[in-house]
Amino acid sequence: MTTVAFDLDGTLIDSVPHIHDAVSRALTDLQQPGLSLDETRGFVGHGLPPLLDKVMARLTLQASLRQPLYDRVMHHYVSLPNDPDSVYPGVAQALASLQTSGHRLVLCTNKPGAATKAALRDTALAGFFETVIAGDSLLTRKPDPAMLIAAIGDNTPAVFVGDSEVDADTAQRAGIPFLLFTEGYRKAPVAALSHAAAFSDHASLPGLVADLLP
Repeated sequence: MTTVAFDLDGTLIDSVPHIHDAVSRALTDLQQPGLSLDETRGFVGHGLPPLLDKVMARLTLQASLRQPLYDRVMHHYVSLPNDPDSVYPGVAQALASLQTSGHRLVLCTNKPGAATKAALRDTALAGFFETVIAGDSLLTRKPDPAMLIAAIGDNTPAVFVGDSEVDADTAQRAGIPFLLFTEGYRKAPVAALSHAAAFSDHASLPGLVADLLP
């Protein structure tokens, strides 16, 4: 059986507003200054611990606030509902089409497990994925390829769909073809990322997958 692995944030859902809300509320809880939405967007990609490291550096917070900040962010991250409209247009239809074509769908995200479960539930995407490997499922996170390899398992051939430099690097390290969604959170030009094909509309994804996994 062929496998299509997906990143979540910036690939299937526009999660930055939700992440920003959780971080902002946590900072308010701790009586600390906030960040702009664009600043938060720039910190997304490597998972929550690195994001909070960047938040703390940006606001020059004391190291003693590290754990309280993490705890408060996780509280809001999981308890605040994810907006169903955060799903990019055409995602559900593309996932359904890929399943109908016989592909096994899995998720490989640096987002923490509890937050991933909540996001998939709130956006009605949970039922599409046979396996979910989240940012705290293993000891390492993307771009370490172990997460992607664990998500795919023995079900090859496979392709990885993502939106960022981290995803492109992960796929390259795992030796798996990469499909780049260009409307996510990447910071570099499309040409700078190694990819088999790029797309801006999820409606074109099943066709691209068919070209790579006939």
